[in-house]
Amino acid sequence: MLRVSKLTDYAVVVLSRLEAEGGVQTAPGLAAATGLGEPTVAKVLKMLSQAGLVEGQRGARGGYRLLRPLAELPLSEVIVAIDGPIALTACVDGGMGLCEAEHVCPVRGRWDPVNAAIRDALSGITVARIATPKPALLPALVAE
Repeated sequence: MLRVSKLTDYAVVVLSRLEAEGGVQTAPGLAAATGLGEPTVAKVLKMLSQAGLVEGQRGARGGYRLLRPLAELPLSEVIVAIDGPIALTACVDGGMGLCEAEHVCPVRGRWDPVNAAIRDALSGITVARIATPKPALLPALVAE
């Protein structure tokens, strides 16, 4: 089964809250607003900052801010920032030394197109699309 980590899920929650609040937000403030633990939020923000998705500002008015709108941020970038390269198998894009059978593997390199297709699909979905709440279901129409 293909799954993203809990941290990636939390990263989308934190990013969506950052955009909803606007401006600079602190890790404790984001933790309170999202219901996530402060250490978890701080860890996620650090990883997102290292990936260049958010910017940290020091000082009395410090905190974190988005570097671009979520509508311009592909989900794939968040996944890579938190979980690393997107791939179904360890032998990704010609990687060496990750499998004990790589020297005799009959499918070596054949997963590359599958991995690329998954990366392309996730690149086409923005964080805004994931973070935007679904519209409330319309009430059932009542016959007159």
